[in-house]
Amino acid sequence: MNAQLEKQIVDQGMSLEKVKEQLKNFKEGFPFLPIVEAATIGNGIKVLTDEEIKYFQETYPTKAAQKKVIKFVPASGAASRMFKDLFAFLEGEGDISKSPFVQKFMQNIDKFAFYDDLDASLRKAGSSIAKALGNKQYQLIVGHLLNDNGLGYGLLPKGLLKFHHYADHDRTPTYEHFIEGVMYGLGTGNKVRLHFTVSPEHEEKFKAEVKQIQPKLEREFNVKFEVAYSQQKKSTDTIAVNMDNTPFVDEDGSILFRPAGHGALLENLNEIDGDIIFIKNIDNEVPDRLKPTTKDYKIAIGGLLLDIQEKVFSALKKLDAGTSQNSVSHAEIVFTKDLGGKLPDFYHSLSLEDKGKYLHKKLNRPIRVCGMVKNTGEPGGGPFWVKEDDGSLSLQIAETAQIDLNDTKQKEIFQASTHFNPVDLVCATKDYKGVKFDLLQFRDMRTGFITEKSKSGRDLKALELPGLWNGAMAGWNTIFVEVPLITFNPVKTVNDLLRDEHQE
Repeated sequence: MNAQLEKQIVDQGMSLEKVKEQLKNFKEGFPFLPIVEAATIGNGIKVLTDEEIKYFQETYPTKAAQKKVIKFVPASGAASRMFKDLFAFLEGEGDISKSPFVQKFMQNIDKFAFYDDLDASLRKAGSSIAKALGNKQYQLIVGHLLNDNGLGYGLLPKGLLKFHHYADHDRTPTYEHFIEGVMYGLGTGNKVRLHFTVSPEHEEKFKAEVKQIQPKLEREFNVKFEVAYSQQKKSTDTIAVNMDNTPFVDEDGSILFRPAGHGALLENLNEIDGDIIFIKNIDNEVPDRLKPTTKDYKIAIGGLLLDIQEKVFSALKKLDAGTSQNSVSHAEIVFTKDLGGKLPDFYHSLSLEDKGKYLHKKLNRPIRVCGMVKNTGEPGGGPFWVKEDDGSLSLQIAETAQIDLNDTKQKEIFQASTHFNPVDLVCATKDYKGVKFDLLQFRDMRTGFITEKSKSGRDLKALELPGLWNGAMAGWNTIFVEVPLITFNPVKTVNDLLRDEHQE
């Protein structure tokens, strides 16, 4: 690599060592994840009883009121993929008969929460939705929805689009996250704390949206909201390479760096000082009529997390007080029964002292409780038992790309998976002494991804960091809990908003 390219790397805020490591990953690839079996109900996935849910509903609010609870919402992604079919229609001949997607959109246009705004935009231009539909000016309607001379929805993040219509107002997903935060995110100081990861170009628009929402909801619910924002760090971008694994250099002579996927947000999460951190995607929101089930299960997994954390802390403090048969046996029970961990064969031949050290290291980690829904064919990471370097088994979320589907046995294990991860997590990131863990120390860098992309007509390879809820949390203690499918309602395309779950 020449001096000019090395200077660009340093100017990006990255170390040459990190880039050399990335180039090595491109050349050598990443190993597949050694899954041993699928986590299923009774073997890695817990089903909460009605009594347990009731218990957590009674105990969680009191405990949470003494904790700094934060709702962490990845919201930086653009909504352009939501409108992929509409963009294709806009750039094409405008023949609606060739696009069932656009036909469905037009036939149901009055059911979208943005209908009135779109109609007002067209009226400013001397038309209206009704007039444009009558004249079959479908591209005119789509253009006013997507382009910046209209609503500009094709240029905005999902968090700022109107998703749900109510009798007297409309709501964006950001608004819905505020409402949901009141339901289970009330912590110390009677505050609901929300943290949105946003892209730099949209931060001011998010702040403007929050300025509209916050005072009204503070009065309505008699709470205070504390809202924070962060951006994906440029230093977490990864270098792009040509197909021969040499740095991809643009026509202007600059090295191409690309955002490294949601795994880059581990650094944002690492900087948050909270006792309980809920993680949920920006687009997985429903109207008020469907929120009670989400509330019940968020409180349940939050309560379960605090319950297990208390047991883990107790075991660690006992081990600190002295390694005895009693303290080791207690730690064993917490690790195997409460956390559901599986000890390696060699553990049983260790001395009492070494057993204590081993268990202390296993227990003293960040904890997460992950909601899992039954697999209905949606894409998403699945829950598996994975063999660790020390021979123990841990629960992890694995993406399809991490599994060697050319290996018959691995493919059988993959196909035996019954659930998937809808990005429904609650995390505890402080140790038993109240000190924040360095989350970067619990990431498995061997679980990155290499994907093929293109730029300016040239093929390239891109590198993604270990996914935030995949390899980025590989070293955490993990509990999987089955949650109802109704709690998972993502909006991947604009027409998903026509599903009953998004209609009030």
